[in-house]
Amino acid sequence: MSPVSGRRRLGRALQPLIGVALLIGLWSFAHATRLVDPVLLPSPLEAWSAFWSGLTTGNLWVDFRVTIIRTAASFAIAMVLAVPIGIVLGSSEKIYRSIEFTIDFFRSTPASAMFPLFLVMFGVGERTKIAVAAFGAALAILFNVAYGVMNARKQRQLAAKVMGASPLRVLADVTIWESLPQTFVGMRTGVSIALVIVIVAEMFIGSTDGLGQRIMNAQMIFDMPQMYAAIFAAGALGYALNLLFILAERRFVHWGGK
Repeated sequence: MSPVSGRRRLGRALQPLIGVALLIGLWSFAHATRLVDPVLLPSPLEAWSAFWSGLTTGNLWVDFRVTIIRTAASFAIAMVLAVPIGIVLGSSEKIYRSIEFTIDFFRSTPASAMFPLFLVMFGVGERTKIAVAAFGAALAILFNVAYGVMNARKQRQLAAKVMGASPLRVLADVTIWESLPQTFVGMRTGVSIALVIVIVAEMFIGSTDGLGQRIMNAQMIFDMPQMYAAIFAAGALGYALNLLFILAERRFVHWGGK
């Protein structure tokens, strides 16, 4: 590798850090010049210190782990329910059109508006947080799976039929594989929705742990470094989950679009 190409690769690798540096610079400037009350906006160093100490010596890691478990549980439930239903809907245009409005209506309804309904059904507890997050994630996954199945390449399906494959074999060996790129899009969207709903539920549905509860408690007692530390943790978790699915998509559906 030549020195020039090596510098170019290093430059591309470091490019995403430019935005981070700008954010920290603006934050430090606003804190130093008191554009925002320092009580409400601690310095980046104070927030980072609270984040690091919370992970290493405090109980931030406990809340972080609880939120991960709730998000994973809700996402798993959403996948188990949404993927088979999405395949059925995508395979039959008549069935899809008959219930498209109902599904799209609930998908367009803010998840926070569904909290009272799930509280009535499941009560104040762990099941409500997981159920409402699974509900929101499942709708996003379901639509993407259905669209992926419906938009599978007709040429490959016809080729399989010409070679004597049964409708079930065409579905299993061609259509589902063709729908995987869109399915992964739905999975990435679904896990993000699940995380958002779980954190909001932790804020407002009788939680004693989790990142959402930690953010609210820190805000109520004006412990702003701890509040920003919990926000950092939530953002890092969301970014890590998104990155995980991007890597999985590149690994398992690298042929998408070819």
